Amino acid sequence: MGNQYGYVRVSTREQNEDRQMIALNSAEVPKQNIYVDKQSGKDFNRPMYQKLLRRLRQDDLLYIKSIDRLGRNYGEVLEQWRILTKEKKVDIVVLDMPLLDTRRGKDLVGTFLSDIVLQVLSFVAENERKNIRERQREGIEAAKLRGVNFGRPLKPLPENFEEACERWRAGEITGKEAARLCGMPYTSFYRKAGYCKGQ
Repeated sequence: MGNQYGYVRVSTREQNEDRQMIALNSAEVPKQNIYVDKQSGKDFNRPMYQKLLRRLRQDDLLYIKSIDRLGRNYGEVLEQWRILTKEKKVDIVVLDMPLLDTRRGKDLVGTFLSDIVLQVLSFVAENERKNIRERQREGIEAAKLRGVNFGRPLKPLPENFEEACERWRAGEITGKEAARLCGMPYTSFYRKAGYCKGQ
């Protein structure tokens, strides 16, 4: 039996890791062996996870509270699970899912069942992430239909914009001159000029 480690992840610095820490303490993981990342689980480019990965040795035991604390991307969770269990030969215990305990069922059937459960849970975690994004998109669309504006409020056009726009279109002045008369950057003037009357 090797050393015991724990991994904790919260998505933002404002979120609290206490619930995960309590679970790892209950599993008697040494405090100095618990690695905590405070960032998104969209990929595995996390400093403390990478540090943990370098530290793990064959026959070590890694505890995590739930599979989505490892990551939120279905394919990447499966790849990391393979690296940990097959390449590094580390055991993993997912505390809120007793079926995901690689110490048990080391035979073909046990490994097969563990792999199936992992794939289902990883798929569910990623699907939930997609559903959250879809609900956010639908919420934004519904808000737009109600007249809610997102982003910075648009600056009103200068009073002389229409006049400068027409003079520019007529070839009386250059676009840069028209922009200068309006007190606008040239690129902004040119973009706004597309909405000018007569376009």
